[in-house]
Amino acid sequence: MSLYNRLIADLNSAGARYRLIDHYPEGRTEPASALRGHDLAHAAKSLVVRVKITKKENRYALAVIPGNARLDLLAVKCLLGGTRAAFADRSTAEKLAGSMSGTLLPFSYHPQLELIADPALLAGPEIYFNAARLDRSIAMATDDYLRIASPRIEPVSAAAVAVQ
Repeated sequence: MSLYNRLIADLNSAGARYRLIDHYPEGRTEPASALRGHDLAHAAKSLVVRVKITKKENRYALAVIPGNARLDLLAVKCLLGGTRAAFADRSTAEKLAGSMSGTLLPFSYHPQLELIADPALLAGPEIYFNAARLDRSIAMATDDYLRIASPRIEPVSAAAVAVQ
């Protein structure tokens, strides 16, 4: 079963309120938000972070932040008790997240990928994200996202960046 099909099955079985949005294939947050027709702040930007715990041990987090914000790597490092934090390489991120870059879900289906959502993303009634594919997105009720994904809620975004 594809990750997209698994997500849809999980949302349906949990009674989630969501709608599908078909659009031109796009994996970048800002252009995808424009195609979907919503404010960039409501886009769920999902980023995989590698946190060095010891010389031989790493932990991974899936940080979900508003589309108009930057990830605060220092905050993620501190939350996971590490010595360094950096974006995971593309291959590792795609393996842990289960889909290609630009389509990462704000859900974790991998036991080694801790899900952390920034509270700023959760302020609106809906969040928007690519549905494990470039040509289809989901608009989902924020409270259903919280109930189903059960993320750790921590401030992990830096100040919102101005959109040019």
